[in-house]
Amino acid sequence: MEEEAPKGVPRNISEEIFTEGNYEKVGLKCGLEIHQQLNTNKLFCNCPSVLRQEEPDFVISRKLHAVAGESGEIDVAAKYEVGKNKKFIYQGYDTTCLVELDEEPPHRINKEALKIALHVALFLNCKIFPLTQIMRKTVVDGSNTSGFQRTVLIARGGYVETEQGKVGVESICIEEDAARIIRKKGDEIIYRLDRLGIPLVEIATAPDIKTPEQAKEVALHLGSILRSCKVKRGLGTIRQDVNVSIKGHPRVEIKGFQDPKMFVKTINLEIERQQKSKKKEGGVRKALPDATTKFLRPMPGADRMYPETDLPLLKISRDKINEAKKTLPKLRFDIEEELKGKGLNHEMIKLLLKRNKVDEFKNLIGLYEKPNFVAKMILVFPKEISSKTEKSLEKVEEILGDFYGDVLLALKKKKISEGDVKDILLNLVEGKNFEDAIKIEKADIGKVEEKVMKIMKEKPGLSEKAYMGLVMKEFKGQVNGKEVIEIIKKYV
Repeated sequence: MEEEAPKGVPRNISEEIFTEGNYEKVGLKCGLEIHQQLNTNKLFCNCPSVLRQEEPDFVISRKLHAVAGESGEIDVAAKYEVGKNKKFIYQGYDTTCLVELDEEPPHRINKEALKIALHVALFLNCKIFPLTQIMRKTVVDGSNTSGFQRTVLIARGGYVETEQGKVGVESICIEEDAARIIRKKGDEIIYRLDRLGIPLVEIATAPDIKTPEQAKEVALHLGSILRSCKVKRGLGTIRQDVNVSIKGHPRVEIKGFQDPKMFVKTINLEIERQQKSKKKEGGVRKALPDATTKFLRPMPGADRMYPETDLPLLKISRDKINEAKKTLPKLRFDIEEELKGKGLNHEMIKLLLKRNKVDEFKNLIGLYEKPNFVAKMILVFPKEISSKTEKSLEKVEEILGDFYGDVLLALKKKKISEGDVKDILLNLVEGKNFEDAIKIEKADIGKVEEKVMKIMKEKPGLSEKAYMGLVMKEFKGQVNGKEVIEIIKKYV
């Protein structure tokens, strides 16, 4: 006989949780916190937001000491970390200043970062505070030299529209990013100060999310808005946390999401973990690659926040808000539709957005009205030239950025052909001046035809593409590929 399950415990937990529509039955409450780096100088000093790879110029070491917050109480998470008696090593560079070392008061808030955060607030229908207090938030893992992170609430009360209804936006803050961890060794942790102080915009939603699928939809929507603004791109520039709770269980904050595809599986497994858990404990957990989570530390309390005493109240005037409205960037969806209207295919559009080259593309098609060719010139040719010359793509693009307009004007005036452009760009990367670079020696068409016939006779049965490759190699850029293929077609 099958053993009867205890009262209140489902016989099959997975079936109980994951049956369609059962999220409401288990009382799922879910919200998101998104942290996105902004593409500006640092938030409270003028240091560049550049990550360094070389050996540090100097090193300092410190230990964490827990102190009481404004309420007079010591934060529980801070107490927990102090008990570990860790030593923190900080690596610095010539791009590290005394503010980052906590040896000098912070400067006034970065105006450009504030404007970008206002753009985000406007996109999310938020109410912007005309006067707000910069706060200190106790940091317990040593990732800030000061032991706290500066953060300022600039807007709240917005919303995101989803297929399952509105999801509230509780707050939008600007805060400093933490130092990045380089190595752990026993009780010693090594951090690098290059990331410390990079501006982050933090978006926190209300716990209105009803299903894991809706969480994924909200995350993708917020990501699309952020990518429309002046933010940094690439791995590690955006971090997503998910807050999850079910009936009878406290909130758990899951950190470390990089891929929204993992939201559904991770939230489902967290619901199951909470139902199975005998201890009704909240806390902060880390998302693992297999969608499970592991405990990190207790949930920080309100005692960790207290006012920043080195800076005045932040005033966000009506003029600043109006300026942000005037400079509001186009949303990614609108840009995609505009580029589709110009005849670009999906891959080219995706590349232009990913490589942040939409404005450059728009400027160049004003000189030469063939969008697909212009896109290919700035996206595909530099990559091929980088591979051929063994120069980095960044270096190739740096060289060519000053010449694209001149090349397109020469093309428009019929001084060169489209088939010449890649070779001209290669010449420029190899150091030739513009006048010499556009002097492409042309092979006599009769000699080209003779060579085509000879190759086809020596190597019968090859494809048109194979013959073309052999001929182009023979003439080393002195012949147009279009002309070669037309000759080959005559004899195939």
